[in-house]
Amino acid sequence: MPSPVMPTPTLRHGHPSPIAVSALGLRKSFGDKTVLDGIDLRIPAGSVFALLGPNGAGKTTVVKILSTLLTADGGQAQVAGHDLAGDPQAVRAAIGVTGQFSAVDGLITGEENLLLMADLHHLSRAEGRRVVAGLLERFDLVEAAKKPASTYSGGMKRRLDIAMTLVGGPRIIFLDEPTTGLDPRSRHTMWQIIRELVSDGVSVFLTTQYLEEADELADRIAVLNDGRIAAEGSAEELKRLIPGGHVRLRFTDPAAYRGAASALPGAAHDDEALALQIPSDGSQRDLRSVLDRLDTAGIEADELTVHTPDLDDVFFALTGDTTLPAQPKENVR
Repeated sequence: MPSPVMPTPTLRHGHPSPIAVSALGLRKSFGDKTVLDGIDLRIPAGSVFALLGPNGAGKTTVVKILSTLLTADGGQAQVAGHDLAGDPQAVRAAIGVTGQFSAVDGLITGEENLLLMADLHHLSRAEGRRVVAGLLERFDLVEAAKKPASTYSGGMKRRLDIAMTLVGGPRIIFLDEPTTGLDPRSRHTMWQIIRELVSDGVSVFLTTQYLEEADELADRIAVLNDGRIAAEGSAEELKRLIPGGHVRLRFTDPAAYRGAASALPGAAHDDEALALQIPSDGSQRDLRSVLDRLDTAGIEADELTVHTPDLDDVFFALTGDTTLPAQPKENVR
């Protein structure tokens, strides 16, 4: 399925958003295996961008290239306004990276891990201690600060990992599957941390195999499959790509139900529930068309619900992959 053409993201006042990450035609092969086959990205600053894909799709390779850990075989990219190939040092100074596997040193305390990062960022002793104290407080690690990191739970280690990433004050953060293996409560905590980072103006590039996570957090989502971007857009835009959406109308008055059935000849009938189901892509235009036909007939539904396919449906339709781990359906909005 071709990727939909989406408009350039804009801020509320109507001007184009600054771009945190842009890439054009990124390519990467390992031996005779092509991992990335021309990747285009345009990610506005101060947003969460999620890259979805089956295991082995190349999500981590994209992160490694954009964070200067790997060199692309072709294409070009800019991160934080700096050319990836021409000024990698400036890119590194503007970003933070949290990988799939924790960078925490379990032999030293949480506080010492953070102070080590402060030294690596050449912060003065006083500034380093001030930054570390603030991060320990922010990530609810004050009580555990003096304990060896090896004694931390999985959720605590991930919080410490991200805190270490923030020591240098990056404006763009790459989070490569940050909640894999966490329990639901720890995952929710991480989601809240990510939301707070964005509210502070940080841009977040997130790779995940948790579809619900992308739905909860991301302003825009791209699905990576066979080395290419199969589709990109907001969660709602992606859901509208897949057939199966519909509007359901329910009535308490049998006469109104019959009148609506006449006004909407393409609807499926549920006579027992006095409900009609009309195929719809979930768009405002489609919904207005249904309501206009009801208004013309002088009929008002007692209940109207819009159903769209979820991201699971989108993912499976675009990739043909059905091997994602089971995900609890948790609604924390």
